[in-house]
Amino acid sequence: MEKRLARLRRLLKEHDIEALLISQPANRRYLTGFTGSSGWVVVTQQEQILITDFRYRGQVKDQAPHFEFVEHQGNPFADIKQILDRSGIRSLAFEENHLTFSQHRKLIESLEGLQTVPVSDLVERLRLIKDEEEIQRIRDAVAISDGAFAQILKEIRPGVTERDISLRLEFLMREAGAESSSFDTIIASGPRSALPHGVASDRVLEAGDLVTMDFGAYYQGYCSDMTRTVMIGSPSKQQREIYGIVLEAQKRAIQAIQAGISGKEVDATAREYIRDHGYGEAFGHGTGHGLGLELHEGPTLSYRNEKTLEAGMVVTVEPGIYLPEVGGVRIEDNVLVTDEGHEVLTKSPKELIQID
Repeated sequence: MEKRLARLRRLLKEHDIEALLISQPANRRYLTGFTGSSGWVVVTQQEQILITDFRYRGQVKDQAPHFEFVEHQGNPFADIKQILDRSGIRSLAFEENHLTFSQHRKLIESLEGLQTVPVSDLVERLRLIKDEEEIQRIRDAVAISDGAFAQILKEIRPGVTERDISLRLEFLMREAGAESSSFDTIIASGPRSALPHGVASDRVLEAGDLVTMDFGAYYQGYCSDMTRTVMIGSPSKQQREIYGIVLEAQKRAIQAIQAGISGKEVDATAREYIRDHGYGEAFGHGTGHGLGLELHEGPTLSYRNEKTLEAGMVVTVEPGIYLPEVGGVRIEDNVLVTDEGHEVLTKSPKELIQID
């Protein structure tokens, strides 16, 4: 945590920020280690303070011993005003994307006489590059989802419902140590597999179905996110074709990943391959996104992202093809950017699996 605070303080100095108020939960956890559901963090060049209520007295001492603890009595902004006054600080930066309108109004009222400065993505910028502890937690989360996939393959068959599969995956990941799933599990079969975000329904699996499973484990604060598409019975010519195209596009995108390449270039690698094979209009979402404390964080692998990847970033790579009358295919791995290129963290097989 001390290294993270030092990096943040250098960033604050670069932007001439006296003090920063942190309200976004993942940012708060990243800097403090505190996992409570409520709290405010103030960081200056000399101090770091965690403000929360009486419920978390013991938890703060255990999880954030390097932070001064201030227990608020209902209005944390009044305590923030006292902290700034005692330190002679006259301006406070706040995370503009994470305060509600009413919170912002109360902040302005409580800090009367002090300047407030909206900022965005300061802590998120630090979170882009994962340290060794973070990478290990992501590895562990990925291993849990890999294990759940290996087990669920033994249980998928005609007659089970999408919801059955979803519930079993949730159980298997929790049994292996996950705190929860990292998002609502997507199980989409048959025509529903053409829905990129087809949350599990009561539909019964049938022979001839493509079944897309997009799920992940939430482990010690970090997320995994993987997708595999399997076949019930024998695939049609077109089903086999689109699976092969998605698989090759995904492999090419992963192979392109290295420090110095832009998110836009990685996206183009997958997108152009799918387009050149006649299915460009059937791939409408980005190729991937960053992964860490949150399921979706920077960097993105999309046509909008000109910024380059750096060693220590973790991204998903998940191209897809979605055809309403045929079904859909998506394949997704979690990939670590390294000094040497990349490392695929997801170990589950990707060749088309047929379930009789």
